[in-house]
Amino acid sequence: MNDAGYETDRVLQIETNLDDISPELVGHVTGLLLAAGALDVWTTAVQMKKQRPGMLLSVLCQPPDAEKFADLIFTHTSAFGLRMSEVTRWKLRRDFVKVATPYGEIAVKRGFRGEELLQIAPEYESCRAAAQTHDCPLQSVYDAARAALRNSTIKPF
Repeated sequence: MNDAGYETDRVLQIETNLDDISPELVGHVTGLLLAAGALDVWTTAVQMKKQRPGMLLSVLCQPPDAEKFADLIFTHTSAFGLRMSEVTRWKLRRDFVKVATPYGEIAVKRGFRGEELLQIAPEYESCRAAAQTHDCPLQSVYDAARAALRNSTIKPF
């Protein structure tokens, strides 16, 4: 933890520019990377050489996993090269709690700086399942979970 109360760690950011691959294939490799344990995967629209639209594929992973993710990218995309950079992350300490709502129990992630609660985020899959079960808008479940957590003294699970 740093002096500001944030957790920190070092991770690897792997990137490659792609301008000759179907978006369906990029979606596929994104799923493969996440399933293999990537910490995060995202794409960004970029302008490539020769005025071609393209995308930047970015992956965050633990440094010991670099070869595994490089192999996945080279195997499942049109990439000829990768850039790797070690980066420092500042993170909120996280825990998960369950809150009772009119839609059932909902899992909520909480983020803390030191002991100060800064963020709450109802978990999508928990909310989606409740919305489907109760045939109601997803936003209603999110709102109910946030409201249930605001005045609670719930302990993490």
